[in-house]
Amino acid sequence: MSDISASWRRGLGRMTSILLAAALGAVAPGVAATAAGAHPPASTPYSFDNVKIGGTGFVTGIVFSQARKDLAYARTDVGGMYRWNGATGTWKPLLDWVDWDHWGYMGVAGVAASPSDAGRVWAAVGMYTNGVDPYNGAILRSRDRGDSWQATELPFPLGGNMSGRGMGERLAVDPADDKVLYLGAPSGNGLWRSTDGGARWSRVTSFPHTGDNPQTTGTAEDPGLVWVAFDRNTGRHGNTTKTIYVGVADPDDPVYRSTDGGTTWSPLAGAPTGYFPHRGVVDPVNHLLYVTTADNIGPFGGGKGDVWKYASTPGTWTQISPVPSSSGDNYFGYSGLTVDRNDPDTIMVGSQVSWWPDGVIWRSTDGGGTWSRIWDWDAWPNRKLRYTVDSSPNPWMTMGRQDEPPLYAPNIGQVISALEIDPFDSDRLLFNGGPGIAGTTNLTAWDAGDTFTITPMVDGLEEGAVQGLIKPPGGPLLSAMGDVGGFRHDDLDAAPDTIFTNPIFHTTRSIDFAERNPRVIVRAGDFNDADRPGDSHAAFSTDGGATWFQGTEPNGVNSGGSIAASADGSRFVWAPGDSGQPVVQSVGFGTSWTPATGVPANAMVIADRVDPMRFYAYDNGTVYVSTDGGASFTASAATGLPATNWGVRLKAVPGHAGQLWVAGGASWTSYGLWRSTDSGATFQRVSTVDTADNVGFGKAAPGRSYPALYVAAQVHGQRGVFRSDDAGRSWVRINDDRHRYGGLPEALTGDPDVYGRVYLSGYGRGIVYGDPARR
Repeated sequence: MSDISASWRRGLGRMTSILLAAALGAVAPGVAATAAGAHPPASTPYSFDNVKIGGTGFVTGIVFSQARKDLAYARTDVGGMYRWNGATGTWKPLLDWVDWDHWGYMGVAGVAASPSDAGRVWAAVGMYTNGVDPYNGAILRSRDRGDSWQATELPFPLGGNMSGRGMGERLAVDPADDKVLYLGAPSGNGLWRSTDGGARWSRVTSFPHTGDNPQTTGTAEDPGLVWVAFDRNTGRHGNTTKTIYVGVADPDDPVYRSTDGGTTWSPLAGAPTGYFPHRGVVDPVNHLLYVTTADNIGPFGGGKGDVWKYASTPGTWTQISPVPSSSGDNYFGYSGLTVDRNDPDTIMVGSQVSWWPDGVIWRSTDGGGTWSRIWDWDAWPNRKLRYTVDSSPNPWMTMGRQDEPPLYAPNIGQVISALEIDPFDSDRLLFNGGPGIAGTTNLTAWDAGDTFTITPMVDGLEEGAVQGLIKPPGGPLLSAMGDVGGFRHDDLDAAPDTIFTNPIFHTTRSIDFAERNPRVIVRAGDFNDADRPGDSHAAFSTDGGATWFQGTEPNGVNSGGSIAASADGSRFVWAPGDSGQPVVQSVGFGTSWTPATGVPANAMVIADRVDPMRFYAYDNGTVYVSTDGGASFTASAATGLPATNWGVRLKAVPGHAGQLWVAGGASWTSYGLWRSTDSGATFQRVSTVDTADNVGFGKAAPGRSYPALYVAAQVHGQRGVFRSDDAGRSWVRINDDRHRYGGLPEALTGDPDVYGRVYLSGYGRGIVYGDPARR
């Protein structure tokens, strides 16, 4: 840890304003600087782009600018923040500069956009409140729509990926004076205010509720104060807005109000109790507050809720639920909420969570007096849909399914927590459905009884959680993915036609290919056994991942673990992920599995890339070697490797029998990069690297025979992604401070066919690939 990083940690309770490296390339607190006396590693320019998938992650909030047409922002739970250009229909990532130390900034807990200055935008960032992230949260502020940022550290963490992350918006800017902002804090930290545009923050001591509630008090899952909403017609430009509402995740005390610009606060009389207030939106024309509620903070739990309308004059609450919680037909609760700025009598709400048969959206054009539903039941098992889906931009979003009424492919989405009508265009709607964000441009056809078209709107928004990447020689790029299983990419610039099927995994944990027979692919992953009894958690392909088949599996397997294919594709070794499951091997494609001997359960397994009978396993600092095709293993005498499985990668070198590399470790154990040239009998630490988190191999440089090495590492005090063309003797940094993607790549590999090309996963940023920049 550098001195700068240490001082950042020591200053967690101190609020500071820092200029981030994204803007000027300066070193910010917490960003590892070059160690004193060390020479920074050389660098070479690269260009980076996403392998196109589109979405796949959870978008937690959508905020339209009210100052400029065709401008909106999306926040995600682990993939950062994006800016939308409505004219082109594309999204631009805004937080790719986030470094290794501040990976938690990729979790965005709130977004606010100035209603008077289109350039000004703010983000509340921080991923966890449960101690996983050692840093506190921060408020980012920008004057150029997020192209550059300044940050103010907060004295508490934020939970962009915690329960309740679909509620909001907890960060809000005063429409009468955009120097004034409010932040609803989680975990009992109350209400905070800035009066200088977000540079300095202080707690609003007059706010009487800390945010604690009886159901979550004292836990990391306490979302606290979850939304702030202004009645903009109670303020004049240059003066603060007088009427402000705050939603508290306390079913017994859910809504507070100030009528004097935030000086004093009191519970809003008659506010509905019993449920959590997910979102609050004000219709400033009629001075109405709309609130959606559910019996769970979400985003993935809950089953009851209501929609309410509060009229400030005469101060009355009216329940306007499309399906009231008292009805036996209410099994979803409500979360997403929007008011049409051009016609404030038009409001829409979305189901908090509706797993079956699909999510639900309702629309009212009379302020909630009557509602129409995006789909209704027809003669069983059919449903009548008010919409059609054009999935051609992202054909994989059918998730490998065909229509089987009442289930239709693709879904519109089960958790509709972000739902926004464009303030400049009543026909345009964005919501967090489909592959991440879906929407329509002919929304008002709904009111005429006509069908409208929903399509994915995720061009440029890449939030996939990548578990592994392989690039067989001469073949496509194949990915192991969370939530969507994985993809085969024949074209890096086109979304694939389908996810991996037969079987479909919710998450693919491991993927491998036979180095000498690269059309043979194997993958292992997770799914709910009750959904597909008889399916295996391992699948095979003999055509490079175009089609798949499955064999048998050992009893008791429920999760994928790690799996490896021999160099010639004739046998496989599998370490299922279930606790205590033994390592097993199969001759052929999983027709039967035999327990291996001499290797611990749940060890990480890989194959030698040349010798088809040689496999390796890693467990807590010990390497195990098999020379009989995985039937038996023997522990190596090698020492000095990280005595943990956490964050450790063991990889074998293509074209070089018996050559292994180990990257990873942790601060409480050894942590670095090691190389073996004798099948794991001994390992030598690579002295040119301080610490390393991942390693991969690609096509050798011209005139060289050893593969190009790629590492995510710290070299001479500088963190980044590096390439070595001489087996690790020297390194060049290939990323820059604008392309750090939250630091640690879960997946990293080079291209065996294109020298210099590297594939990696950003922190929740999908698959990124880089090529040497053309000079």
